Amino acid sequence: MVNNGTAVVTGASAGIGEQYARQLADRGYDLVLVARREHRLRRLADELATRCAVRVETCCADLGGPDGLAAVERRLVASDVTLLVNNAGINGYGRFVDVAPDVLDAVVTLNVDAPLRLARVGLPGMLERGAGAIINVASLLAFSGAVTDARLPERATYAATKSFLVTWSRLLAAETAGTGVTVQVVCPGYTASEFHLSTTAAPVSDQAAATLADQPRAMPAEDVVRASLLALDRGELVCVPGLADPSALDALAAAEALVRSGSRRELADRYRSQGTGNR
Repeated sequence: MVNNGTAVVTGASAGIGEQYARQLADRGYDLVLVARREHRLRRLADELATRCAVRVETCCADLGGPDGLAAVERRLVASDVTLLVNNAGINGYGRFVDVAPDVLDAVVTLNVDAPLRLARVGLPGMLERGAGAIINVASLLAFSGAVTDARLPERATYAATKSFLVTWSRLLAAETAGTGVTVQVVCPGYTASEFHLSTTAAPVSDQAAATLADQPRAMPAEDVVRASLLALDRGELVCVPGLADPSALDALAAAEALVRSGSRRELADRYRSQGTGNR
């Protein structure tokens, strides 16, 4: 099997992160698995090292704190790192005024600050070597600002952090175009994962995870990752695993361009009138 270098995967102890670890090992990547639950990391590492004959390191780290971030940053500067998967995060679901401030801080730290910091440390070496990739795991809730469907969770802060990941990834991809380094943002919808079992930064217990019921409407995490890696092979910047018609992404870009046409000296006519009907 061809060795593709080393992939650093955050949030690797369950769900989408675990599936990245499994499928990247199948592709011949050595791995650095990052999460807080050491016993899970160790079990997964032993399995993958034996089954796939790859080198697997574990890094038990909380990316919500400076020590955990620093531990991963130290590993990211090594010359063997060819892929960073920013997957760790929490949802912090709830009505904004009801969510505890420390939970809001954790959502922003894990979903925004950690990917920024890790990419900032890992990207220079990739650019110097002219090869590498960064995958940022966002969410379709990044595009839900206009949706008031009561079936969706209260998500103001979470969705905003995922919108950040989408915009940042797209612009970072533009900065790295032609360098040999690629950037992808993957936007899953409802995914069968432990992710939904807790709204706080506390890790889900093995006992709670064992009670995870079948989720018939949810896409398996395995399929989310399969789509992401195939999209990476194809050079797709934005991967939406369940999107049948990718022209929707072109339409989104066109709509954004139309909105940006409002950047001009002249006030729009609809704001020149005192009436309320000119929308």
